[in-house]
Amino acid sequence: MLKRILLIVIIFFGCFTCFSNELIEKDSSKSKTISFKIKLQSAESIQIKVAPLKYNKHFAYSFTLDDGYRSTYLTAFPLLNGGKISNSDKNEWKIDQGGDGTTSNGLFYSDGFGNKIPFKLALAVNGGAIRDLPANRGHLSWSEIKEMYNAGWDILNHGFHHATKHGTNYLTEVIENTASIKQNLDFTMSHFVVPGGEGDAGYHLEYEKDALANGFFSVASYTGVGPVFKVDSKVNLDKMITARTFVQSSKDTTSFKTMDRYLKTLDSIVKQPNSLWFNEFTHGTGNTNLWNLSMRFPDFKYYMTTIADKYGIKGNDSIWMAPWQEVYEYIWLRDLIKIDYKQKGKDVEVKIVIPEIPEAFRYREISLVIDTSSKFEIEFGKDLIIKDDGKTSHKLVHLKLK
Repeated sequence: MLKRILLIVIIFFGCFTCFSNELIEKDSSKSKTISFKIKLQSAESIQIKVAPLKYNKHFAYSFTLDDGYRSTYLTAFPLLNGGKISNSDKNEWKIDQGGDGTTSNGLFYSDGFGNKIPFKLALAVNGGAIRDLPANRGHLSWSEIKEMYNAGWDILNHGFHHATKHGTNYLTEVIENTASIKQNLDFTMSHFVVPGGEGDAGYHLEYEKDALANGFFSVASYTGVGPVFKVDSKVNLDKMITARTFVQSSKDTTSFKTMDRYLKTLDSIVKQPNSLWFNEFTHGTGNTNLWNLSMRFPDFKYYMTTIADKYGIKGNDSIWMAPWQEVYEYIWLRDLIKIDYKQKGKDVEVKIVIPEIPEAFRYREISLVIDTSSKFEIEFGKDLIIKDDGKTSHKLVHLKLK
């Protein structure tokens, strides 16, 4: 654990750089301008800036489940999204990937406008392992993945067969998995997670190269930047390769001491004054510690519920619990938009130049921090969906591009 904390701290202070001019110039050449008006109740001065994170949260926490195990759907999804958690459920490998059989009301943070948003994770999946039979299969089905995707969970490419051994065609693994998900679920994955396992020395470098060369925006691998990012200033997202850290159960099944140590690390990161993005992984979330690389469900439930109670809507509501892709796309757009506003008395005209957004992006949203003592209302056109708290806290506006 000490080594893990030291690794995080070292990487945390050494991984922040800016976008390349080449990327900015490329995207600004095909930009468009959107506009809206703010009507103040009084002629108080106003200042507008982009929020470092969605809904102006203090920190983003992204959590990914590798390999597409069915325990995700049986336990993790209903716990976070709300629903019936599976009872004990032994899969085809005779491993219990069920949970405690309870019904969860869900775990939430708020959007700052009075709405609850459930915690969401990402799934790193292998298309070659997804199937509908047998009933006690160890991996997810297409319909289960689709349901979680529709609920806002993101799907990441993990190679078609999870292949790592000598002789693997890494390029084929990347491309076939992309095609499989597109054919069966009708969307294009844009982030890659290197599968772990026995392989030639440096095999992960081949995966990184082939994924980035085939349009993936980032790769989670053995080494790289992160897993903690300071996001108060521009972040270098261009061909990003990140380091993975894992949350895993120990042999101790009598207490939550291991989870408490992970939570203590998270708390030390969150206490930093800067806005942060923290990214972690595990594998299964069932009653058995699958392959000894997973979280037993009691540990997973304790871990996520503790985070929700402390940082979610029941606590200080400082967390943005969102998958890797969602956070990546927010920061990408945040760092490339240009905001201009002019105030004349009680009227404020806001213009935002939006860069060309890649077709594979799933999210097109931005939050603005409003600094004014006046209440306000928003007037906007057909190309925007806008939420604001102008009549209450008068400090936040959220834009969703159509």
